[in-house]
Amino acid sequence: MNRRSWLLGLLAVSLAGCASMQPKNVADVIAADPDLSTLTKLINDAGLAQTLSGAGPFTVFAPNNAAFKAVPAKTMGELASNKELLTQVLTYHVVPAKAMAVDVKQGNVKSVNGANLGLAKAGNYVTVENAIVTRPDLTASNGVVHVVDSVLLPPKR
Repeated sequence: MNRRSWLLGLLAVSLAGCASMQPKNVADVIAADPDLSTLTKLINDAGLAQTLSGAGPFTVFAPNNAAFKAVPAKTMGELASNKELLTQVLTYHVVPAKAMAVDVKQGNVKSVNGANLGLAKAGNYVTVENAIVTRPDLTASNGVVHVVDSVLLPPKR
């Protein structure tokens, strides 16, 4: 095999690999992050992975694994045994729009579960309710994920 044939073959393999790579959706971005493995499991338990793979747009405030470890065991047990409650809590972390950190404005936004979320920004720091965004702007084909340091619990209705 001559050098030109080898280079053409390599180029063809590279281009084929690029053609098969598709942008990750919000569910894929979350699932690909080892620090969001607890959230990934809960999304799957609640049956929300397909929704978060849909058209969107979605902004997800994604609690990291440490945030879930800080939740009392009793509360985590309730979430594990009550799919409706789990869905309410998870959808409280989702806004039906794509909002990059730079776009965040002080005020309330409506979450997917219907409750208001308080957003604030000071310099480069973004907060949602009592959670701090520790890793902003993980972009996805159908939205954006912001990793937060606390689990948000919706107000009781």
